Formats: sequence, structure tokens, C-alpha cells
Amino acid sequence: MERQRQLRGILLESLLIAAAGAGLAFAANALSPRGLKLARDYFPESPAAAVALQRQAIAGTNAPSPAQEATAAVKAEGFHAIGTAQVKGLVNDPGREEGLILILDARGPKEFEAGHVPGAHEFYYYAPENYLPTVLPLCQIARQIVVYCNGGQCEDSRFAAVFLRDSADVPAAKLYVYVGGMTAWRTNGLPVEVGDPDSGNAPGSN
Repeated sequence: MERQRQLRGILLESLLIAAAGAGLAFAANALSPRGLKLARDYFPESPAAAVALQRQAIAGTNAPSPAQEATAAVKAEGFHAIGTAQVKGLVNDPGREEGLILILDARGPKEFEAGHVPGAHEFYYYAPENYLPTVLPLCQIARQIVVYCNGGQCEDSRFAAVFLRDSADVPAAKLYVYVGGMTAWRTNGLPVEVGDPDSGNAPGSN
């Protein structure tokens, strides 16, 4: 029992000494001009880091859509980027029948055969030599040339427009790229043609 009392006394004395030491330390810290401020954040985020995080948050919420990126790429080449309503208007424009408006399908032969925008001529970008003899004279007459592919991530329409400008001397001011492409055309329930341009044949009509 005596030993337990001694141990308790030692523990109590140690606690009192520790408490007194902590009190003295806090008092000295408070009185010192270089003392630490207990409520202060000693690891603040730098202004540059805060701005960077804010920009990342904005970029995450306002990231450009594929259509916006495609439109920006088309405009960067100096071409006109147009939408479904504009293409529909050009397809129905009397000037198209006069050759003043030309619609070019830059997709592959199988895709073109499966259905294209009414009045469109085939111009497969990866084999231009097969189509230039027909397409180039039409480009020289036309005042507006609309080029399209499947839209979305497809860049063949822009590549085809670049080829016509750089290799066939077609003025960029004439070239219009339909960003939505055949996907947007079909999504909007617009008529699709098979066969030759202006054949009037709808898919499955033969």
C-alpha cells in the first residue's frame, strides 16, 4: 500500500510540473514578439496556386464540346463553319441547281452509297484523283462549296477543304464546312439520297 501511495505521489508531482511548464511556455510565447500565433495558418495556399486551382475548376465545368472544338479548327483554317439549318437552306436554294452552290461528301464510297445529303457529289479525300476531274470544274463555277463528312470527331471534311484550297487553288472564302455532318443531318430527320446527285432516290426505294 505504501508503495502505491509513493507512485501516486510521483505521478501527481510529474503532472503538476508538466502543467506548470506548459503554462510558462504559453506565457513566454504570448509575451515574445516572435511568438507563434496559435490561430494562424502557417501553410497558406499561395495566390498563384489558388488561381491555378480556380482555372482548373472553370476549365472542368466549361470545357469545349467536340462541336465547338471542330468549329474552332475550321475557322482557324480560314473556312466558314456552318450548321444544319444553313446547309438545309443551301440544299434547297435555287442557286444549287444553277451550279452556284456545290455540296461535297468527303466520306468513303460505301458511306456515300448508303445515303448522302440530296444533291451532294462524292469527293473522297483519301483518293482525290478519282474525283477531281468531275469536282474541280464544279468548284470553279460554284460561289459556295459545302464539304461534310460524318461530323463529331470526323475531320475528313476539314481535310478535304484544306486539300481543295492548297492543292486545287479553290479560294478559302468559298469553302464552308458542315461541322455536324451526316450524323446531324440524319438526327434532324432530313431527307437522304442514294445514287447520283439529285437522283431523288431515297434509301430502299430501288
